[in-house]
Amino acid sequence: MHRIFFAFLLCLPLPAVAHFGFVLPQTAMVSQQDGRSLDVTFAFLHPFEQFGMPLAAPARVTLYVNGTETDLTDTLTPTQVFNEPAFTAKVPLTRPGAYAIAMEPQPYWEPAEDVFIVHHTKTVIGAFGDDTGWDTELGLPTEIVPITRPFGLWQGNAFQGVVKTGGAPAPGATVEVEYWNTESVTAPSDLMITQTVIADANGVFTYTPPGPGWWGFAALTEADYTLPYEGVEKPVELGAVIWVHFEPWP
Repeated sequence: MHRIFFAFLLCLPLPAVAHFGFVLPQTAMVSQQDGRSLDVTFAFLHPFEQFGMPLAAPARVTLYVNGTETDLTDTLTPTQVFNEPAFTAKVPLTRPGAYAIAMEPQPYWEPAEDVFIVHHTKTVIGAFGDDTGWDTELGLPTEIVPITRPFGLWQGNAFQGVVKTGGAPAPGATVEVEYWNTESVTAPSDLMITQTVIADANGVFTYTPPGPGWWGFAALTEADYTLPYEGVEKPVELGAVIWVHFEPWP
């Protein structure tokens, strides 16, 4: 009887588990007192459930500020997040303004979904009281371009972004939203772990988080190319990920 019941459980549909590229600065707004550099963590994980997946050395990590790009890939230092390989970097802050930190990962093979995952992930922070450049499009293969400034937000503020692939809006793109659950929030249902929004005909989506902290937005589209796995061509899930911080209302 126990074996029959166990077999029955295996046949039940399991909730989808969202993957997120992760670019987490130590703070979303840097003051003069914070110094001239910023520690940033790069990982691949499930933010709400707080468990990780191995992140291979990123193909590229880039800093964008004031119209210039700086390659930070060679500055990465190995670390672990939830006992899985991850990386850190110390990002230099040379002037006031908005700094975008972007990670292009190696393709991640996900056997449960029979697909490769490539999440182009970015986070934008404000330095020294200036927000110039927060809405800059970086030209990533797939990208969420913020319409709402992605830092200096109160909880209850709505966040809006435009999903783009190849520089063009992606109408109807699925956007998954998860909370970086450092407060050990318990979801009353597995369906509450990952929120889902569909972008409109212009690629625009809107979401209002219910609480403060870091929230990840992952816009998912299918790549127009495949990658080989054991001699078979497999589809590639492209993720345009942005992390946004919301401050607690006093």
